[in-house]
Amino acid sequence: MMRRLRCTPRTQAALGLALCALLAWPALRQALEASMWRHMVLQFPLLMGAGALLAAALPSHARSAVARWNAHGIVGLVGVAVVLGVLMVPRALDLALRDAVAEAAKCAALVLAGAALRLSWRAAGLVVQGFFLGNMLPMTAVVGQLYIDAPLRLCNAYLLDDQARLGQWLIALAALLALAWLAQVGWWMARREGASTSLAPDYP
Repeated sequence: MMRRLRCTPRTQAALGLALCALLAWPALRQALEASMWRHMVLQFPLLMGAGALLAAALPSHARSAVARWNAHGIVGLVGVAVVLGVLMVPRALDLALRDAVAEAAKCAALVLAGAALRLSWRAAGLVVQGFFLGNMLPMTAVVGQLYIDAPLRLCNAYLLDDQARLGQWLIALAALLALAWLAQVGWWMARREGASTSLAPDYP
């Protein structure tokens, strides 16, 4: 019988480092940033995923220190919201394409946001998660609609049709994330109800 493979924290951190190195490879970075929708819909989540993988390697004392100032995941999720809100501004994308320092700051901020999201999500619980998504997802959809409706290019580095395509992706992504979270909540509630039913005494 084959043993179930486990992705240890060290393995996850190694994968995170490898992903960071891959995304820093000039050819891949230029390919992702050549299109506005790939820049935001592919590069952003990949950098955040790398940060989430790196967060697995934090030692227990560091996690305890983070948990002390990140009660219920609120501080971490606020930080994630700020990073994503700033980087959705077209000016930020333009600046990252022109300035190496801004590009490095963007990448570092997204990696840190991914780590913060991983360290905060479970601690947040359903109520704080719902509040976070209830703010972020509508904002994402509104930004997407603005990109679609704008008659002029908002980002000097990208064409108008690429801007509209990004808007469509942002609206679709917001809808998919909302559905995924609602499905997770439904599964969790069904599981909890099943567990409580199985523990209930069976009276004759």
